[in-house]
Amino acid sequence: MKKTVKTAILLVLVCLLTILPVLTGCDGGKDDGKLRVCIGQFGEHESLDNCRLGFIEGLKQEGFIDGENIVIDYKNASFDGAVCTTINQAFVSDKADLICAIATPIAQAAASCAEEDGIPVVFTAVTDPTGSNLVTGEVTGTSDMLPVEAQLQLIRGLMPEAKKIGILYTTSESNSLYAISVYKDLAAKYGFEIVERGITSASDLPVAMNAIIDEVDCFSNLTDNTVVGCLTQMLDIAAEHGNKPIFGSEVEQVKKGCVAAEGLEYYELGIQTGKIAARILKGEKASAIKFETVTEHFLYVNRDALAKSGLTLTEEQEARATDALTYGK
Repeated sequence: MKKTVKTAILLVLVCLLTILPVLTGCDGGKDDGKLRVCIGQFGEHESLDNCRLGFIEGLKQEGFIDGENIVIDYKNASFDGAVCTTINQAFVSDKADLICAIATPIAQAAASCAEEDGIPVVFTAVTDPTGSNLVTGEVTGTSDMLPVEAQLQLIRGLMPEAKKIGILYTTSESNSLYAISVYKDLAAKYGFEIVERGITSASDLPVAMNAIIDEVDCFSNLTDNTVVGCLTQMLDIAAEHGNKPIFGSEVEQVKKGCVAAEGLEYYELGIQTGKIAARILKGEKASAIKFETVTEHFLYVNRDALAKSGLTLTEEQEARATDALTYGK
């Protein structure tokens, strides 16, 4: 009899252990008290990577550390819009406590997918949050609006005779469309004409660049994700045309070979974004936090690239220039 009772108790225990995961759910660490922070990145290039690393550092500075009190899940869309939606649908299904979206296309997908469940979305590396419909609901973050006027001043100082600036952009990236409109509004003030060419994918870039390279005096990059992802290819084409200058939009592009940039520091942008996310994890509503725009910019230069293109910094530029090749070392 005693043996029968013991056997019955063991069977009950086995059944409880079998159904316990179903009863408690599998929601990415909730059962151990950790918050789930999901990071979706549109694609991999240095600027966006720096945003992600800075975001994690910003969380850490505010007491949220991966593996201790949060679980970070990172996914990369490889510059594919359809994958952006798939990634964010998975985040929602996994019951994320917060989604960080890096770059405009994946931020738009995150806001759409997370809206019904009220999951907060914190974006970064988004040029025009208002025009990208990222200012309603439980959505906030940081904007990387380019210092366009400072960039035009930089180009004019280095190229006093220049008349035309070439810009390549991806037609589906709303951040690029907005940035080009700002360039066009300000270009005439500095005696420039903007010559633009749109592409739909990376494979279009060589044709688009070659179509205008003999017409323009230089190129100025936006924070266009597809174009920045093809920067090495752009630099190769420019080299074949007498090292025609390409101006970057942040330090990593200048490190790679752009002559100079009035640009942002994307690691610091990520830290700023991480601190906003921490406020939400501590209980604030994303909808009550206005998105923040970075206003500080720096002059980064690549002296080797400047020399190859025959450009010389003015005294004022020299006084505030940061050498991109030694920056961060």
